[in-house]
Amino acid sequence: MGKRRVRGAVESDRQFVSDLMEGALSPYYDGNHRAHANRIFTTHINGGEDHRGHFSSEQKMFILEEDERPIGMINIVRKKQGTWKISPLIIDPSRRGTGGCGTELLTYAENYAKERGVRQMYCTVAQQNHAAFGFFRKKGYICAGQASSHYKPGITERMMYKIFFTPEEVEHFDRVSISVLPMTDEHKPEVEALIIEKLSHHFNGVDASWVQALFDGYDRRNSGEVNDKYKLIYVATDRSGKVIGVAGATPKKGEPIKIMPCVAYTAQAFAALIADIPQHLREYGRKLYIHLVPSVEETIMLQRLGWSIEAIMPAAYNDNYCTQQWGIDLGSTYMRTMRVKANFHRLIMSGVKPLEVRVGYGNIKSIRVGEKIRLMSRSLDGVIRVLGVRRYDTFAEMLKHEDGGKIVPGMDDRQVLQLLQDIYPPHKERLGVYVIEVDPVKN
Repeated sequence: MGKRRVRGAVESDRQFVSDLMEGALSPYYDGNHRAHANRIFTTHINGGEDHRGHFSSEQKMFILEEDERPIGMINIVRKKQGTWKISPLIIDPSRRGTGGCGTELLTYAENYAKERGVRQMYCTVAQQNHAAFGFFRKKGYICAGQASSHYKPGITERMMYKIFFTPEEVEHFDRVSISVLPMTDEHKPEVEALIIEKLSHHFNGVDASWVQALFDGYDRRNSGEVNDKYKLIYVATDRSGKVIGVAGATPKKGEPIKIMPCVAYTAQAFAALIADIPQHLREYGRKLYIHLVPSVEETIMLQRLGWSIEAIMPAAYNDNYCTQQWGIDLGSTYMRTMRVKANFHRLIMSGVKPLEVRVGYGNIKSIRVGEKIRLMSRSLDGVIRVLGVRRYDTFAEMLKHEDGGKIVPGMDDRQVLQLLQDIYPPHKERLGVYVIEVDPVKN
C-alpha cells in the first residue's frame, strides 16, 4: 500500500469524479450521472454553498489519493436541521474491499461533520449493492426503511442513518445498571403504576381493571395453552430493584407473540427490554410483534435492533393517535443481544477484555459455546463469539480461578470484586456467577 491521504477535491479531479459516479451509480440508479457529478463538483469548487437544495447549507467533496493518484471520493451535504447527507461515497473498482479505503474516507467525513456539530448522518443505498449496504451496516448505520423501484425500476433503495452522541450523553446512558427478569408479586404495585402512567395516554381502556386482567393472565402462565390467553411479564429494574420498565407478552396461535404493554420511564429501560425480551421469549414462539406509539428514542432502538414496522393503525386504540405495529423474526438467523457499557464494549472488541461476568438470569444460562452474540452499547455495535462458559457460586470464588485483569483491565482482584458487588446486589449474586469467555468477530 502506497502513501494515502484525504484532501478536498480540486478542479483536476472533475473527470475522475464524473467517471467514478457514472460507473458506480448506473447499475442501481437511472438518470444523468455525469450531470449530477458536474453539479455537486461545481458547488464544492465554488465554495460549497448550495443554492439549489431547499434544506442544504454546505457541500464538501473529499478525495482519497494514494501516491498522489485519486482512488475514491465522498460528497457530504450539511442540512439546516443539523444533519449531513452522504451523497455519494465511491471507491475505485480496483481498490474496493481492500485496504480500508471506504473506512478512511467515511471516517474523515464523519470527523469533519462532528467538528461542526453533526447530530446525524444519513445516506441511501441500493439493497442490491450488497457490498455498500454491508459496509454502512458495519459502520453503525441503521436501516430506517426501504422503497421499491425508487430511483430505478426493480431496485430497492434503503434509507440509513447514524446518530452521533456526545460523551456526556453516552456517560448518562451508561450510568444505570438495568436487569430484565420475570415479574414477581412484589413488583406488581410498581408495574401497575407504571402501566397506567405511561400507557393510558395512548391507549383508551387502560386502567386498574385492565392491569388486573394482565396479572390474572400471568397467573395462568404455567398452563402453556394459548387459548387460555396466558401472559408472560418481564420487568426492567435498576440496582435497587425499582421497576423502571415492563413488557407483557401473549403467545398466539401460529406462534407469534404479542408484546403489550412495553413501557418504561427511561430510554435506557426501554432499550434493555427491547434488547433482552426476544431471548427470554424464543422458546414460546417464532416472532414478536408490538403495538405502541413510539418516541424518537424508542423508534431508533427498535430500528437498531432489527425490528421492522409492519402496520400503522389510525385511531385503533385512541382517536388522536396512529398506533404502530413493529415485528421481529426469532428464527435461525436471530442473534441474541448483550448490553454493555461503552468503555467495556471498546475493550471487548479490541481483545483486551476477553472475559465478561454476568449472573444467572435465564437468558444468560442459555448461552452456549460457539454462539455468536451481538454486543451493544449506547453508540457501538459489534459481534463476539463465545469460547467458553464457566459457572461459580460467588464472585469471590470466581476470582480464585479467573484473571481479574481480563474482566476489568487495569484493576486488581479486590477492585474487580468491589465493582461486581456494586453492580449486582447479594440476591442477584446468589443466582450464580457466569464467566463468558469471548472473542471479537472482526468481519
